[in-house]
Amino acid sequence: MRVLIAGAAGFIGCHLSRRFLDDGHSVIGVDNLATGQQANIDWLAAHPAFTFMRHDVLSPLAIPGPVDLVCDLACPASPVDFGPLGVPILRVCSEGVRHLLDLALEKKAVFLHTSTSEVYGDPEVHPQREDYWGHVNPIGLRSVYDEGKRFAEALIMTYHRQKNLSVRLPRIFNTYGPRMRLDDGRVVTNFICQALTGRPLTVYGQGRQTRSFCYVDDQVEGLVCLARSTYCGPINIGNPQEITVRQLAQEIIELTGSASVILEKPMPPDDPKVRRPDTSLAARELGWQPQVARRVGLQKTIDYCKTLPPDLIRKA
Repeated sequence: MRVLIAGAAGFIGCHLSRRFLDDGHSVIGVDNLATGQQANIDWLAAHPAFTFMRHDVLSPLAIPGPVDLVCDLACPASPVDFGPLGVPILRVCSEGVRHLLDLALEKKAVFLHTSTSEVYGDPEVHPQREDYWGHVNPIGLRSVYDEGKRFAEALIMTYHRQKNLSVRLPRIFNTYGPRMRLDDGRVVTNFICQALTGRPLTVYGQGRQTRSFCYVDDQVEGLVCLARSTYCGPINIGNPQEITVRQLAQEIIELTGSASVILEKPMPPDDPKVRRPDTSLAARELGWQPQVARRVGLQKTIDYCKTLPPDLIRKA
């Protein structure tokens, strides 16, 4: 296939690009590098079947030749970006998604958009199934991302129904692994950097809120399985093993051999209390389920972080 991946310099985008390249496909990576990392593009650029296009999806894309699959991973997804990049996030989830949908329509390509567990908000149904409509604060601090992704899903399904576009709509849950941005405010990289430098690991409230963490290799395998399928509705791709944030902090302290302590801070607004995907639909439709145990994935992520310059770890 010839695959276009918007957001190829991002964490999941670069791993998905690498997987398609390793599988023998050619990849056009598109990114404006607003939050993506040049190092991720450099990692991909050595492959002869990879080409990079620096472009902002807020403008239409002109791609010569055929495209078989358009993958949209082009939205900043970190809470630290929701304030300063609020308007761009809303525009990417609306204008940007439409430009990519129009490209897929022009090329008669399959369109895959990475949606998010955040469409469920602070859920009142647990675990979260795809038929749950969510519990989202539409004007809260997180709404630029939560509601942006919900709008994107509505737009995508409208293209599917009205224009007969073949779409894939995974909802992903707390992915982690090598090549994450260290300064993006994600809990896994926060804890690892704090533990490696002996700083306190910061939890909010008492750390009793739960999350379900999916290692990036499992996440990418789920996306590839979905791209190969014919399933067009929303589908959870995540690891259903649920732990508290405090338990995660304790595991990372243990795995790093750190002397760090746990520091409690006030809960931020609209922070979800629970998060766990019901993945029975993915198991049934895709034959997919995660394979990498959390402690194995965490150790791989820690080992990767240890290869980075110490100054980056200290500043994160």
